[in-house]
Amino acid sequence: MTTAKYNPHSKASLLLEDGTLLHGISVGYSGTAGGEICFNTGMTGYQEIYTDPSYYGQVIISTTSHIGNYNVIDDEQESANPQISGIIVNEFSWKGSRKTSDETLHKYLNDNKVVGIADLDTRKLVKHVRTKGAMNCIISSEYHTKEELQKELDKIPSMLNLELSTQVTAKEPYYVGDPSGIKVAVLDLGCKTSILRNMTSRGIYCKVFPAKTSFEEMKEWGPKGYFISNGPGDPAATSYAVETVKEIQESGSPMFGICLGHQMIALANDVETYKMHHGHRGLNHPVKNLLTGKSEITSQNHGFSVSMESVEQHPNVEMTHINLNDKTVEGIRIKDKKVFSVQYHPEAGPGPHDSRYLFDDFIALMN
Repeated sequence: MTTAKYNPHSKASLLLEDGTLLHGISVGYSGTAGGEICFNTGMTGYQEIYTDPSYYGQVIISTTSHIGNYNVIDDEQESANPQISGIIVNEFSWKGSRKTSDETLHKYLNDNKVVGIADLDTRKLVKHVRTKGAMNCIISSEYHTKEELQKELDKIPSMLNLELSTQVTAKEPYYVGDPSGIKVAVLDLGCKTSILRNMTSRGIYCKVFPAKTSFEEMKEWGPKGYFISNGPGDPAATSYAVETVKEIQESGSPMFGICLGHQMIALANDVETYKMHHGHRGLNHPVKNLLTGKSEITSQNHGFSVSMESVEQHPNVEMTHINLNDKTVEGIRIKDKKVFSVQYHPEAGPGPHDSRYLFDDFIALMN
């Protein structure tokens, strides 16, 4: 939901589901937009975050104090357009310093109709969200009273039980990479561009299929392995993909999942998922690989997680990675199949490269 036109430096207001009302200035597109509020702790990479399909329909608080200071550049897109509903920042840079950039962040947001609010105490706001948990919010440069904003906020659906992959998936199958490479079928639940780059740079030839493609249709192409991508929404509401993943696993084919793909693999093995209090989003989350004993600094973006208790009770599912901050499940593998997955983002767009070995592990599994 986005309305109205561009009007720089006007007043903007933010209303949270718990009644918290804040006022600042409008950035980007002037209008009204809302979604689930969440925060990302990355110091850089705002463009990659805004264009990540896993953030579809959400409103992002940036914990770093300056946003827009290096503008935007076409090569740093994770999808064709921004996927978020809005941004909340402390200090917004109307002009950036990077000489190679294509345009300012303000113009980019305005052109793509992304509503934003600046001049807020984002440190205080993030502490509030950490305490109260994930909730919906509304940003507006049109409405400023609590009553007006509440009417708009009431129109925003809860993220719980919300299926969103069909909103961001490819409309038709397409190919990426060298046709002479290893053929991998990608089930696109909201796949990031940098994931495909990591695979094609390793000699993988990808055919990317829309989210509701059947296993039989993917199988006809003759892939050597299957990749289940990241994506937005509640994994439990993405039941069509769970059934597809079950069929891939039963075929004995190698399969790798990231983020929502990880949750699809868990659900396909009757391992439960749940909505987290406020999720993991940032470029600095420590994860331990339980198979090697090594720790990794990871890039993460998820508001749902795989149940630790459910994994521990399953005789055929083994936990391979654990979050060192809160001890949540970060990776699993199926003991009698060539199937593994991680909750975090090894492609790290943006973020550290500690976990890119997982793409090599996938190739080794196929070979």
